[in-house]
Amino acid sequence: MNLDLKNKNAIVCGSTQGIGEASAIELAKLGANITLIARNESKLLDVLNELDKSKGQIHSFICIDFSDSQSLKGRISTLADDYHILINNTGGPAGGPITDANTESFEDAFRMHLVNNQLLVQKVINGMKVANFGRIINIISTSVKAPIPGLGVSNTIRAAVASWAKTLSIEVGAYGITVNNVLPGFTNTNRLKTLITKKAEAQGRTEEQIADLMKSSVPANRFGQANEVANAVAFLCSPAASYINGINLPVDGGRTASL
Repeated sequence: MNLDLKNKNAIVCGSTQGIGEASAIELAKLGANITLIARNESKLLDVLNELDKSKGQIHSFICIDFSDSQSLKGRISTLADDYHILINNTGGPAGGPITDANTESFEDAFRMHLVNNQLLVQKVINGMKVANFGRIINIISTSVKAPIPGLGVSNTIRAAVASWAKTLSIEVGAYGITVNNVLPGFTNTNRLKTLITKKAEAQGRTEEQIADLMKSSVPANRFGQANEVANAVAFLCSPAASYINGINLPVDGGRTASL
């Protein structure tokens, strides 16, 4: 099975922590040259130093806040046009019932997730077509299969990204480009810890009680680790996954009830 990504160039967004960081690390291990994108320069430098360079890889980063789409567009315009892999990964919108969400919350989330994804794709797509090789992976959520209570804005925006990705996969499939969505379940990241804290406060329970309740809904009876999601991302980026296109792949320990 060919997992080799030597001489492939990859952009990994949200890459200073959690699934983004783990994905960058795994792609580098397979030989890819990584361009990290996130908003904290100090953390970007830390991750940059973690990345494997044993195959002669050259890594770099761009420090940008995804809340500013125009700045993102300007910064990525300076990048070369020879990227083969794009990992779209942005922290999820704040939790809360959909009835409590104001319209600005939807607009901000739409820009940070879908609009920024579109800007990045438009930057890399021509180079992928020339190379006849492209991998676009969107880290979204199992909510595209079953909405998650208490995540009204996130459920809405993640579903929009999933439909955008499916449409894109149909348009670019003839060029050796695949577009797939990875749907993490309960994964041991800072976002999950924040959600647990908020649920505990709202329900008058301890964080441990909330965590145990969440784990009990997972057949694996535990939370996932960021590197477990990253393994799925890395495989979908590899030459071995060349005929997998336009799918939603849950990495959730079996929690999602639908097929």
